[in-house]
Amino acid sequence: MSAYSVTEPSTRSKWFAGSLVILYALITMIPLAWIMLTGFKSPSDAISYPPKVVFEPTLEGYVNLFTTRTRQTQDFLETNPPQNWADEIVREYDMVIVGPSKFGERFLNSVIIGFGSTFLSIFLGTLAAYAFSRFKIPLADDLLFFILSTRMMPPIAVAIPIFLMYRNLGLSDTHLGMILLYTAVNISLAVWLLKGFIDEIPREYEEAALIDGYTRFQAFYKVVLPQAATGIASTAIFCLIFAWNEYAFAVLLTSATAQTAPPFIPTIIGVGGLDWPAVAAGATIFLLPVMIFTILLRKHLLRGITFGAVRK
Repeated sequence: MSAYSVTEPSTRSKWFAGSLVILYALITMIPLAWIMLTGFKSPSDAISYPPKVVFEPTLEGYVNLFTTRTRQTQDFLETNPPQNWADEIVREYDMVIVGPSKFGERFLNSVIIGFGSTFLSIFLGTLAAYAFSRFKIPLADDLLFFILSTRMMPPIAVAIPIFLMYRNLGLSDTHLGMILLYTAVNISLAVWLLKGFIDEIPREYEEAALIDGYTRFQAFYKVVLPQAATGIASTAIFCLIFAWNEYAFAVLLTSATAQTAPPFIPTIIGVGGLDWPAVAAGATIFLLPVMIFTILLRKHLLRGITFGAVRK
């Protein structure tokens, strides 16, 4: 009789599962690859039909994304030669670069609001999750359900009340207002995820630390936090993804000072309408911070997804 393992998959099963994973990865990456390629197309190639897969690459989309241009007369163009390669690109449309665009400011707003709200959500969520996990809180189940219920409401249902409240409080179009709002939305996800991670950390670790003379805060800081680092990292990724991609509140509550990149990118106008290469270039750059952040924490993310799946 040949040896057969119930838990170890066969070679055929491994190949089949691996092929499915590779196929799924390729299919999901097609839209991202198409967006990145569109950023290097000319406006005519970007809207051509049938779509062009083979084309002459150009940086026109990135130049239009980062610069503000204006049309000039032929006399002005002849007496003022191009200053650099970017100026040469816009000269094809009888234009000159007059300054930077607002994309840099909008991108910086996304960084401040996204990472600021993520940090605040993780900070408050960790403290709340530790309290729910370790202390006897009256009506704990009801409070946890109430916290979770705030995630169930669609943003549009509370958009108008939040708009009126922010206008009266002077928080409209401010970084602080958006950070607080995204924190309020993400706190429920942070509490529920982190509570599950902290529940898996044995209480005996903290009890041993308390016996050794640690205070409750020292035991939390030096014992619980290092053990919960995996859960904190994976939770931070999910919170950042929401805050980074949020569109509805950003459109309603911001206009100039604190406007993030998602409402700004679809409004980039070119010579004949919407500048699709510049939009694709902006979307490509906008994807990079979250992609890099996720790659750096990918080991924690994988561990965080499976953490607590098997209980002793």
